[in-house]
Amino acid sequence: MTSNPETPWSPGPTGARRDHRLRDGVDALGFPLIPLTLRGSRRIVTMRKADNSIREERAGPPRLALICAASPDVSPLDYGGSVMSRIRGAFVPFLEFDNRLRGALQAAGLLALALAASLWLGAAAQAQETQIIYPGSMAVTGFPGTIIPNVDEGLPPGVDPVDETFIDTSRATLRVFDVSRLGGPASGQLVFTPPPFEVTAGQIGEVFGLTYDDGVRDGMPSGVPNLYAAATSLHGIEIVTPDADKDGRPERQRRGTAGATFMKGQFGTENGGGPGTIWKIDGITGQVAKFADIDTNSGPGIGNITFDPAHRQFFASDLDTGLIHRIDAGGRLVDTFDHGVAGRPAHGLAPVADDGAVMDVEGAAFDTEDPDSWGYTQDERRVWAVSYHGGRLYYSVGEKSEIWSVGIARDGTFAGDPRWELTVKADKDYAVTDIAFDNSGFMYLAQRGPIENRYDYSRFADSGKGEVIRYFRENPDDSSTESVWVEAPQEYAVGFPQGNRQSAGGLDLQYGYDADGNLDTSVCTQTLVNTGDKLRDNPEFAERLAAGGPLAVHGVQITSKELVKPANVPPFGSWFVDFDGYFEDPEVEGHVGDVAVWHPCEGRAGYYEEIPGGYEPPFYPPDFPPPGNLPPCLDVEDVQYYCTPRGLEAYLYLHDHAGFGGDSIKAQSRTPGVAVTSPMSHAPGKPYTIDITGHYPGDRVDVGLCFYRKSDKDKGGYYPCCKMTLPLRTPAVSCER
Repeated sequence: MTSNPETPWSPGPTGARRDHRLRDGVDALGFPLIPLTLRGSRRIVTMRKADNSIREERAGPPRLALICAASPDVSPLDYGGSVMSRIRGAFVPFLEFDNRLRGALQAAGLLALALAASLWLGAAAQAQETQIIYPGSMAVTGFPGTIIPNVDEGLPPGVDPVDETFIDTSRATLRVFDVSRLGGPASGQLVFTPPPFEVTAGQIGEVFGLTYDDGVRDGMPSGVPNLYAAATSLHGIEIVTPDADKDGRPERQRRGTAGATFMKGQFGTENGGGPGTIWKIDGITGQVAKFADIDTNSGPGIGNITFDPAHRQFFASDLDTGLIHRIDAGGRLVDTFDHGVAGRPAHGLAPVADDGAVMDVEGAAFDTEDPDSWGYTQDERRVWAVSYHGGRLYYSVGEKSEIWSVGIARDGTFAGDPRWELTVKADKDYAVTDIAFDNSGFMYLAQRGPIENRYDYSRFADSGKGEVIRYFRENPDDSSTESVWVEAPQEYAVGFPQGNRQSAGGLDLQYGYDADGNLDTSVCTQTLVNTGDKLRDNPEFAERLAAGGPLAVHGVQITSKELVKPANVPPFGSWFVDFDGYFEDPEVEGHVGDVAVWHPCEGRAGYYEEIPGGYEPPFYPPDFPPPGNLPPCLDVEDVQYYCTPRGLEAYLYLHDHAGFGGDSIKAQSRTPGVAVTSPMSHAPGKPYTIDITGHYPGDRVDVGLCFYRKSDKDKGGYYPCCKMTLPLRTPAVSCER
């Protein structure tokens, strides 16, 4: 045991509640809502004529949509994709502006509205920023859809149209949504966002895993990150051979055969991509480029990717070999970690080396509808999700979903100290394909159903039983349990179908939202976003759900992270965003992939008021003040350190000399790469405890403390919080196992 920290200082700043008011008759961003007709569904194919014009098979149902004229952020001619128009601070409330304009619109219809929009928003569009990623931006991956090229020439008698159906390379496999204003309180409704920025399958192929970097450009922070997307087989494997019947289309193949290649749009091969490619999307310009390539991957693709901000490097899991690749900021593969050989023995398991199986689309054993023929490494060594947190790389293994971690050394290399964390307890042994951590130390996991690949493109996963759950560390540690994490996780209700287990395998944390559904970037990791299928489909609630938009929604659910089951069952306390805006496909499964939110976290725990005792509010915008000689809002009388199975634990003896009346704390690390968590409860008269992991023994760790009253927090919304930054000099002894 050691004691005494460096000198602590300073209360947090005073602020005021924001006043968000919505316009009547328009959406939260100020655009009018008018009925439009959608194009065809994801699964029902689009017919493309020889002249490259499009004829739809059928029209979709009416929906509310936004009309906005704006110049594109990124030229489709330059980068081959669609665009997201984002106009900041220049929205026009059409329905309130001019009665004469309203009358003209009613008389002339949709064309007049579009022309008026272009006139009134023209100036704003010209001044539009080109930045595509902002704090709170939500990127989502998914299947782009299908097409029959040149269908106007007709199909020969007896030909199955499915045999002539291909991946639509002109549609998006990645979209970046602005979810900053959701238009009102959560009530299970579908949210209509501004048009998202899009990257097409023709540019990057099909992708699943997503991550952001830290926005450092030419050695200087820019505040705008780049987005990275990894190639996948989770949306099926499609192969073709050259056109044999002279109809201008290649020949689809169900099984491997000589001359077979991946279908266009599968892996972005047209742009030099492959099944091991990681793509980089510039957060300012939207330009797409190949970032890194695991060229030994034969087809299974990449499980997921994560960014390590402490060492400015990436980690990617290889479903072909089972290796975790370490990749530097320039896209160079540096080294690997082999869980099967180096990880398993740390938990008393026999090592399992890769069996060398590969995907051979020309071999007779390959079957597009049999994932066992796709060359995945063995389940015991198959790494899916990866997530850097607190100085360690956490990763999931196999269908039984074991969660492991390995330390990342000071120089960024693998520390060689793998450890088993837990084996997921869920109803089904489904792979965990995404892991995220909030700033309180909770670990969030998303399951995805077993891989399928229906020849008609209708199903890529066995959906309907995948769970979204979270774990937290035992406090105190229960010596009778093998793991330092609680045995039973907390579960979230995902989607409205029976069981509420519609997870599609992606999740992340988002900022908080206020009562009107407006994003509050000063509240860190307060909201859970997760992908799912058939999210608003339940006949029992059909009438109530219909009031909130279409029912066939495959996309993202947005929920306060506090709403674990039995709360929010059914999830009327959530918002929903559809991936591609098509609502005619209630039966498709596995068409949505991963989700990632850009949420740089300065953070605050609550609404700031002046602390009793006459202290002046020191700083705004609200953030933890730096350590310094400022009037403290409370005294830290002593700090004592102990080694526990969880790592280093600090006992804080606090004195509320200002008379604030606080009885609880929240702790947050202010040192990059270090994790600091506080227990869920505090016993009166006892020291406050925090856990510190991911630091190097003897280093100083800056800890942000929020001192508050639990009764204030329990009321909901903002609450008074006294903030200070506590610099701790950790003992020069490692507590890691």
